[in-house]
Amino acid sequence: MATSTTITLKLLIDTKGQSVLYAEAGKDFVDFLFNILILPVGTVIRLLAKEGMVGCLANLYESVENLGDTYFQPTTNKDTLLKPNYSSSLATNVPRLLPTIQYKTTQSIYMCSTNNFGCVSRCGNYYANDPTSKCPSCKNAMNSPASFVEPPNKVSTASSDANEGGYVKGVVTYTIMDDLTVTPMSTISSITMLNKFNVQRVDALEEKVVDVGINEGVELLTASLQSKNALTNVFLTQKAGKKRCK
Repeated sequence: MATSTTITLKLLIDTKGQSVLYAEAGKDFVDFLFNILILPVGTVIRLLAKEGMVGCLANLYESVENLGDTYFQPTTNKDTLLKPNYSSSLATNVPRLLPTIQYKTTQSIYMCSTNNFGCVSRCGNYYANDPTSKCPSCKNAMNSPASFVEPPNKVSTASSDANEGGYVKGVVTYTIMDDLTVTPMSTISSITMLNKFNVQRVDALEEKVVDVGINEGVELLTASLQSKNALTNVFLTQKAGKKRCK
């Protein structure tokens, strides 16, 4: 199910080289991977914690945390930087494999409250996505909800594909490479990949079905920012390390 917090993934593992050659996945896992692209940077830093970050972004995040309110503009809320929302009408059916994310799946638009009384002034020229905004014309709060009109449907909403939500269609099996390259799967492409990896012995290959939950989701996000071998790092290297620590 698309909204499940645990999904399954089939891995093809080279036991000799101790690496994941590729994974077979359905719509749910691909939707989760593609959804990473719209995560705000502040959310990514908060999810991975400062210890899991490479580079200087964690220092920027900590600077905002430590900087006193005196230095910020009075209209600035630090949480907009530290705990940003992200909005996507497609994210409603994406697996929730990352913790503590503030999902905002609908677009909210507000206009000046003066418009409720039939005022035909310049107030009607302004709209905001934050109800605490002040109208540039009359300085009143822009907290009156406005109706957001969707553009004409490019795809019939009656079709099963349109009702699936997410990003990709669910009638296809997808191939996820170790570096998270995503392509539709086919028998021919599978044979081509084995040749590309120079697999000499088929008996060195192993199929393995793994569960992907919130822990794996965070690990995949981390690996996607630090490695070209994300699947190997998450499902082989890290798992082996955990077993040795027990």
